[in-house]
Amino acid sequence: MTTATAHRTFSVELPETFTETWNRIDGITVTDRTISINPSQYFFRYENPSWLLVDWDLVHTGLLDAAETSEQAIEQRALEFVQAHGRPTDDPAKVLETAYEVAAYLFRDEYVGIGGLDVTARETKALREATTIMALNRVEQDGHLSNVGPCWFFPVATSVVYGFTEDEGRKVDELYHGGWFNETRRRESVLAHAALGGRLVHGCQASADMMGGCVLAYGTDLEQFRTELSEMKNDWMDRVAAMGR
Repeated sequence: MTTATAHRTFSVELPETFTETWNRIDGITVTDRTISINPSQYFFRYENPSWLLVDWDLVHTGLLDAAETSEQAIEQRALEFVQAHGRPTDDPAKVLETAYEVAAYLFRDEYVGIGGLDVTARETKALREATTIMALNRVEQDGHLSNVGPCWFFPVATSVVYGFTEDEGRKVDELYHGGWFNETRRRESVLAHAALGGRLVHGCQASADMMGGCVLAYGTDLEQFRTELSEMKNDWMDRVAAMGR
């Protein structure tokens, strides 16, 4: 693990009770709706604890219903919204609060039972919880991975927390990547992730291979991002998997 300086444990109370077995992940403590994270124990890298956020209520009322036109793609609309309303923060608890709202919107229980998705309430909950914590990850504009924690590799982390089999973990991974296959869900993802200051970029490529993803600022060097992730992924994924042993 690399850190820029020593960082204190932070806590946040969220609207939903978190699964207690998140305590299996190094540095995470869960008690009912309160989640606490010790950065020195949780992160593999924690070099730049700062983020860009847009108020979720503003995104909810001013962006989620935005329609694409022949002159403006939804990605352009989202980028302009971030430019107009984004505010920097060094408060990781605020990041978790905002990320939970994004996750609760994208992985809502109304997807349970929809034909073709084969989604259970347990799986949508796992995704809400994991992607909330994933928002603490960070990639710099030059593509360098500066903040990386176990939840980057959420299919592995949720297997530790929930006891998913490898097949179940891949199923959760495929649900996470569902925006590739469904235009409505892709649009939702683009607009909702504006609250976290950018767009979701998947680590996986041609298949669901457990490499997670991160919300990146528009214009980030994707080639360097993928190169660095490919170099480090096996070591980091093995360390996450070992937390369940």
